[in-house]
Amino acid sequence: HLNIEPKKRLDTRPVEPPAHDAEDLLGIIPEDNRTPFDVREVIARIVDGSRFHEFKPRYGTTLVCGFAHIHGYPVGIIANNGILFSDSSLKGAHFVELCGQRGTPLIFLQNISGFMVGRDAEAGGIAKDGAKLVTAVSCVPVPKFTIIIGGSHGAGNYGMCGRAYDPRFLFMWPNARISVMGGPQAADVLATVKEDQRSRQGEEPMSEEQRDEFRSPILEKYETEGSPYYSTARLWDDGVIDPRDTRDILGLCISASLNSPFPDQRYGVFRM
Repeated sequence: HLNIEPKKRLDTRPVEPPAHDAEDLLGIIPEDNRTPFDVREVIARIVDGSRFHEFKPRYGTTLVCGFAHIHGYPVGIIANNGILFSDSSLKGAHFVELCGQRGTPLIFLQNISGFMVGRDAEAGGIAKDGAKLVTAVSCVPVPKFTIIIGGSHGAGNYGMCGRAYDPRFLFMWPNARISVMGGPQAADVLATVKEDQRSRQGEEPMSEEQRDEFRSPILEKYETEGSPYYSTARLWDDGVIDPRDTRDILGLCISASLNSPFPDQRYGVFRM
């Protein structure tokens, strides 16, 4: 099939290796997904020449967006650098729609615990702004590729193009974790519910030992079912990959996606 013309062509550049060694990725990603790191360090080891033209770098800083090239193909990259706030959600929606207008493939690097919650966030319009990001991701017609490089929890999975939003390919790194919420948070919530139930029934509060015993199977279940190997064994993704191979795999995926025409751009009627 080498003589088949791709149905869609992009303005490619000569391929250039990153200026930084991909081996460094093994030291950049922390052992504990709760430990923060600068996702730009990951991007610099994936893109051509380690050049990244960042979009609105001083606005919505917990979401890093920008243009780059991977194996000569132009791409738009959206990567998490913290939780999603209203400003970062609006920034992401603007960038996704811009890539849709330009016909630029999108790459999502997920390391997200969700959208910001709380009274101030709700009063500030996080529901509306988060929905704008989800709408843009859902409707953009260009090829989308998702790499889960850390945690992927809650509604943040949707905003960052999780499996439900039909990316062309979705891969996970070996350190990735995916669940509705983190195991410790789920265990704390269920323990609180149990305490309230005991209180209503007139029983004594749980001792520290009883609380740990109650939390233990919950933590174990989340640890097992949040594993990337549990996910990939059920075909919820396209495979667990070596972080050092991310660049080459994305290049192959982008090339494969060009054999299918891009659908027309259609955004839903969003009124809120």
